[in-house]
Amino acid sequence: MSVELNHTIIHARDNRESAEFLAHILGLEVGTEWGPFVPVATSNGVTLDFATIPAESIVMQHYAFLVSDEEFDAAFARIKRDEIAYYADPHLKKPGEINHHYGGRGLYFMDPAGHGMEIITQPYGSDEQQPTAS
Repeated sequence: MSVELNHTIIHARDNRESAEFLAHILGLEVGTEWGPFVPVATSNGVTLDFATIPAESIVMQHYAFLVSDEEFDAAFARIKRDEIAYYADPHLKKPGEINHHYGGRGLYFMDPAGHGMEIITQPYGSDEQQPTAS
């Protein structure tokens, strides 16, 4: 058996709010609550288990999602429609822009708990191209 990531726990102020937010942006389903977790499963079998903890205990994490061009277009449309701030860079210095790293498209946005979310259409390092500034 090869090693695969199966699930991870994402801390949130409100597990349902954060799960529904991400599922909405990515066009995914929110699963049935299980104990303290509200799950969102990705197409590669990884489950993101959102768990409520005190806001002061949340440490910002970064989660990147590889999506198709069509999925990017749909997610980007939802981000713009819902007036969610987005950025071309992880330091949030280029608001309202997307990037074109490795010949694809990508952007960053924050979830309700303050985690940095990213959608990309090309994996980092693909085609051995360097990321572009815009």
